[in-house]
Amino acid sequence: MTARTERPLSPHLQIYRVTLTMALSIVHRATGIALYFGTLLLAWWLIAAASGPGAYANVQAFTGSIIGKLIVFGYTWSLMHHLCSGIRYFFWDLGYGFKPNEREALTWGALIAGISLTVLIWIIAYTVGGGR
Repeated sequence: MTARTERPLSPHLQIYRVTLTMALSIVHRATGIALYFGTLLLAWWLIAAASGPGAYANVQAFTGSIIGKLIVFGYTWSLMHHLCSGIRYFFWDLGYGFKPNEREALTWGALIAGISLTVLIWIIAYTVGGGR
């Protein structure tokens, strides 16, 4: 009989080096979950708008607070990051971008585009909304 070797049956996190592509794949899934809960906030806002001025004022008071703005900012970033990462996955589904340099470029592009779009949306919102 041969001696039993104590080793993993398949590679796992101790063997792999975490890359940006791996990290953003995990973040993509996390933003999908965040979008689910953020959509509850959006539904609350829409229901309050349909319910009348009192209910709408309550939602506006919450989203106008520091915590509310952070949550809405996070929701905006989750939406933009998930969108840009989804486009990256779409390119991969079409069979493009699998070379290491292309893969890194798509990953960095999704990360930078998600952040840039979020900041751009908030700048436009504050400009149009008068800083409210």
